[in-house]
Amino acid sequence: MKKLFTLSTLILALVFTTTASAQKFAGLDKSPLDIAAYPSSYKVANKLARVVYSRPQLKGRAVSQLAPAGSVWRTGANEAAEITFYKDATIGGKSVKAGTYSLFTIPGDKEWTIILNSKLNQWGAYSYDESADVVRVKGGVNTGKDSVEAFSVSFAENEEGASLVMGWGKVRVYTPIKF
Repeated sequence: MKKLFTLSTLILALVFTTTASAQKFAGLDKSPLDIAAYPSSYKVANKLARVVYSRPQLKGRAVSQLAPAGSVWRTGANEAAEITFYKDATIGGKSVKAGTYSLFTIPGDKEWTIILNSKLNQWGAYSYDESADVVRVKGGVNTGKDSVEAFSVSFAENEEGASLVMGWGKVRVYTPIKF
């Protein structure tokens, strides 16, 4: 009886192992997910903010084709980007409570509008609802020396806290944040 139990257990294990090893996984996303955090050092456990976003690639296209001026943009690719503040903050001079928000932008030549929206888990900006906006602030635009192929987000520390920095192509957008 014990041999029969052991044999049937072995057969069952082989069936499930074969099935598990035959699993197909999707290839890499064309616009991979990334996270920018502040402070950025991995040695700092208590982060103050982070942005979760996807990184579309220019692939010979202009930023203005992919993020048109004057239109609400999901700020990346795929799902709308999300920004989390782990404590109350001030962004662009406006107060924001600790929490997670969808991050949308409206690109422009001299400034971008940065939008924090209370509706989460949105795909792109297709279901964007302006009535759910928590805050809208302006971000200054500069021109970078080098072109950035993949849309990128980071935080740059400054005297008053940090700046949320978004870069793509030669476009650089800066928005001050205080904690």
